[in-house]
Amino acid sequence: MQQLGPLELKPILKRIRWGGTRLGTILGKEIKDWDDAAESWEVVDHGDDQSIVMNGRAKGRSLAELVKDHGRELFGREEITQFPLLIKFLDATDRLSLQVHPNDQQAVKYDPTENGKTEAWVILDTTPDSKIWLGLKEGVDRKQLAAALQSNRIEEVVHSVTPQPGDCFFVPAGTVHAIGEGILLAEVQQSSDLTFRLHDWGRVGKDGQPRPIHVEESLDCTDFQRGPLNAVTPRELVSGDCHIEELVRCPYFGIERRTSSEVSLIQPLGKFRIVMMLKGGGTYQSGEQTGNLSRGETLLIPASSDDLLITPEGESIWLEIDQP
Repeated sequence: MQQLGPLELKPILKRIRWGGTRLGTILGKEIKDWDDAAESWEVVDHGDDQSIVMNGRAKGRSLAELVKDHGRELFGREEITQFPLLIKFLDATDRLSLQVHPNDQQAVKYDPTENGKTEAWVILDTTPDSKIWLGLKEGVDRKQLAAALQSNRIEEVVHSVTPQPGDCFFVPAGTVHAIGEGILLAEVQQSSDLTFRLHDWGRVGKDGQPRPIHVEESLDCTDFQRGPLNAVTPRELVSGDCHIEELVRCPYFGIERRTSSEVSLIQPLGKFRIVMMLKGGGTYQSGEQTGNLSRGETLLIPASSDDLLITPEGESIWLEIDQP
């Protein structure tokens, strides 16, 4: 295989009871007549869940195959055995359970094949009643959290935020959190599907029974030193007609947001980049390869790729995600 150019990947759609229709109506996903389209996994290499390339010389191949056979072209180095990030869009019409994700060290104790799960959310759409729960209130310890669970007073000890479109929330592993009703978001996370459910708001599943709750695991993985979390404060990198701001920079990923109506250059600089188009769209070119990039679409740019030029059609907003 010759040099890998930008990779267009087939989204994997997930139907879950709390999903809705905005993945189709706003982001253009092919959700058929579903009213429970909850997640669109845009870039994934996790077990049987595999992104499949839809264009270029790698067409038809899975992301796992590219990691195994073309790691240097993809990452700029060869020792990586799994694509490290899972990138998705999420539409929540109902609140999700209150959850905790383990860190890397904790994760392998529960499943040797899993990673920890640090993540970040960029809010695309909300309703007036939307809410996010993120972190414990100041001073809440393990004993107080356990007591609040037992007495059904959980909302008294968990910090809540009213999100607005454009907000970004950083969710390190060990943070008690839940996404509330009416929120459409883009999510960047470590490649992991290990989640512990702390509380499920008294709901039952389709079988009429409460869903499994993992109280001890959740308490063991909670970072009780973290306290309440709010939306991040973006750091401006470039001002003017092409506005670039850094939203998150952590050991697992970096996220920048670009707002531009001008031709924009993205340079791999020896590591992969991911572009998620949040508003607008346009065309892209990298070497001899060209394509379209519409709202809701994601592009994986290998480390070996030529520089990428994006020509927006009007003002467009996209995320640029990279590896550390």
